[in-house]
Amino acid sequence: MMFQGVAEVVTLVLVDDTNSPIKQWRFDNADVIRIGRSPEQNDLVLDDPVVSRLHLELHLTQDSTHGKVWQLINYGTNGSFVNGHPVQQSRLSNGALIQLARGGPLLKFILEAQASPSSPSPPASPVSPVSPVSPVCTHANNPPNTLFCIHCGAPILVERQIREYQVLKTLGQGGMGTTYLAFVPPEENNPRPKMLVLKEMNADMTRIPKARELFEREARILKGLNHPGVPQFYDFFVDEGKKYLAMAMIHGQDLEQRVYQRGPVVLSQAIEWMIQTCEVLEYIHAQSPPIVHRDIKPANLMVRTVDNRIIVLDFGAVKEIGTPLGTCIGAPDYTAPEQNRGEPLTQSDLYAIGATLIFLLTGESPQKFFELRGSGYGFNLKGDPRITSQVRETIEKATESKPSDRYQTAAQLARALSQCL
Repeated sequence: MMFQGVAEVVTLVLVDDTNSPIKQWRFDNADVIRIGRSPEQNDLVLDDPVVSRLHLELHLTQDSTHGKVWQLINYGTNGSFVNGHPVQQSRLSNGALIQLARGGPLLKFILEAQASPSSPSPPASPVSPVSPVSPVCTHANNPPNTLFCIHCGAPILVERQIREYQVLKTLGQGGMGTTYLAFVPPEENNPRPKMLVLKEMNADMTRIPKARELFEREARILKGLNHPGVPQFYDFFVDEGKKYLAMAMIHGQDLEQRVYQRGPVVLSQAIEWMIQTCEVLEYIHAQSPPIVHRDIKPANLMVRTVDNRIIVLDFGAVKEIGTPLGTCIGAPDYTAPEQNRGEPLTQSDLYAIGATLIFLLTGESPQKFFELRGSGYGFNLKGDPRITSQVRETIEKATESKPSDRYQTAAQLARALSQCL
């Protein structure tokens, strides 16, 4: 029940799978909020293939039992979910998680009571000082698994402090090191707080020269790149004997996970993502000296949630043309023959684009289609109804055994892919 002198304020926060905020929209005194893919029909636009043109509406209604309540009405062909449950119409509670289609964008529904100027302000809850492995904010009624307080925006828990970086949670752990989700508090000269990824190299790995080389190479390469399809570099430092790399947090899902969860990608979307990947490759191949990524594969291509764009990850394997030959690096299903010999070229990355497109369209390992073809080995895609003849010819040219028989530049491959549309 809303009280006299208090207005409705709805905030919708786009969050990732870890409940971390990406973007938010505020609606003052609205009684209907339309959400979907069409800019002409909606108050909040989400550009995602699984979202319908008008996917759902939020309505402020009067209920005889509960007073003023917000209701969700689903219009999406792929359904809407509230706190993980499919709904056609549902009352929304403060902090509810709304998902547009299974695996689609997640929105957190936050309802505030905003007092009018003549109304007394409610007392604020106390906030505790920042300290490692302790609560940062003591506001009550935050939804479970929330990283930031919905009332004041401060981190609810900081696991540890590494220099100015507040570690909020562990994202992943492997043989090379550990990846954290970190937060940098606002400063006077930089008032906007940053959410970022902090990669920590394991102390025992620092004794292995090749491991140090790969970790430091990624930092050096990222620092010199400036492209919207490449994670932004923030910092590289050593603290208590451990190496750290700080880079932008990308909210999204890699193509490998996406295909495993949802199945093969529709042709137009798969080609669009590969064209975007070609744009990144065109940029890094144009560096002086040219940079070969060497590990283009579905797991290293992230679809950013906010705009459905590809971000190329993992620059630890990159090689600058002209440097001494090294060992073979890359996933076997996606590496070109010359890269297997430790002689990567820019055309090696284009080979990986062709193999990745096979995986996106079929949901199966490219190795399944690799066989003797003519005088050598290659991908045999004939007769597969999921791949049109024009796309098949493009993939076959991109994955020719000899680099000279392939597309010679990423721009050439991008043009060929666009013609397949």
